[in-house]
Amino acid sequence: MKLTFWGGTGEVTGANFLLEGYGLKILVDCGLIQGGQFADENNRKPFAYNPSEIDILIITHSHIDHIGRVPKLVKDGFKGRIISSPATKELAEVMLEDAAIVLAYEAKNRGLEPLYVQDDVNQAMRRWESLDYHNKMSLSDSLDLEFYDSGHILGSVMATFSSGGKKIVFTGDLGNSPSLILRDTERLPDPKYLIMESVYGDRNHESKEERREKLFDILSKSIKAGKTILIPAFSLERTQAILYELNNFIEGGKLPSVPVFLDSPLGAKVTAIYKRFVKDMNENIKKQIFGGDDVFNFKGLKFTVHQEESQKIESTPGAKIILAGSGMSNGGRILKHEKHYLSSTNTVMVLVGYQSIGTVGRHLEDGNKTINIYHEDIPVRAEIVKINGYSSHKDSDHLFEFVEGGMKNLKKTFVVMGEPKSSMFLVQRLRENLDVDAINPQLGNSFDLEF
Repeated sequence: MKLTFWGGTGEVTGANFLLEGYGLKILVDCGLIQGGQFADENNRKPFAYNPSEIDILIITHSHIDHIGRVPKLVKDGFKGRIISSPATKELAEVMLEDAAIVLAYEAKNRGLEPLYVQDDVNQAMRRWESLDYHNKMSLSDSLDLEFYDSGHILGSVMATFSSGGKKIVFTGDLGNSPSLILRDTERLPDPKYLIMESVYGDRNHESKEERREKLFDILSKSIKAGKTILIPAFSLERTQAILYELNNFIEGGKLPSVPVFLDSPLGAKVTAIYKRFVKDMNENIKKQIFGGDDVFNFKGLKFTVHQEESQKIESTPGAKIILAGSGMSNGGRILKHEKHYLSSTNTVMVLVGYQSIGTVGRHLEDGNKTINIYHEDIPVRAEIVKINGYSSHKDSDHLFEFVEGGMKNLKKTFVVMGEPKSSMFLVQRLRENLDVDAINPQLGNSFDLEF
């Protein structure tokens, strides 16, 4: 087989890998390249391959940096099958519908045509089919596909291709197990080739206890001081994790009930899908839900879906929590709140996720004292707090342990989906400590696999 890296190398976003063999051309993921804008200009370039020649597209999960160019692929001629887990299919539809709106807005402001429109999303969804975890699917007479739970977000999978006992595994993104909501990352069948993520390849998160205590501490102090608390959060997974923590803090009597605004139409839609897929969650949360606790709803929580509701948030007096997307502040309603609140010392911003280079979130994380939002320079007088432990990605030690845990026949590991320093750190660690043949491929690199 032949493996070519057409995205997700040298950066975190834009996952796009081409696997050729057994008479098939198979893509794994087709994600949006992101940076200072929701969609980087590089997304407009033609695909490096002919979309009409691709037979199958496998989707590991529904984050936009893994699905965001799927409608463009269809628009440019792809007529094959799209396969994912059932939850990923449902989530992808609302994620892509939202992306089409954001892309149209960005394109209009720049005097360009949108990357794709709603009809392209509809066309993509007509080609989409579902495959449950551990239900093996034959892609050809000699090549099978099976999904394992990666524990990253609802519906996330490790895509495993097998033939004659040999396996190639694409991890997608690997979950920060144990998760508040999801099952742990599964143990893999012994692969011959591994294509793995490295977002946090060079650093570790706080422990689960530390992150919860840190979040509680900042919320408790800020609420007592009557402050506004901004939490930029990805609508998918991070929002649900923070809602779950707030539910436990408030219903457990640890925090007073204050106005909490989920100011994200997409976040509201995703949360509704989470409620339909309790079967894919871990046993602790199942027990809590089946015991009668709606863990994604609590006293004081308001879903502000409509713009008029969102605009009224600023007039709400006293302490309040605003949870809004996007998680890296490169789009969405959080920017409106940042423009209004960041210049005030009565504001605390809590960063609970990865912030890509070039984004407003990254500038805030790096301590910039002025932020440009909607072409206006905003002085930053708010307190900025970073909590790494809420990442839905494995950290450096757990990525290492993932490979260390029993992969006896591993011939080569391709370390991707990370900033160069993160990927190379993990490559060196795997080489030096596990004697694994690990490499960090570059964009356009191809490799012949003995399979």
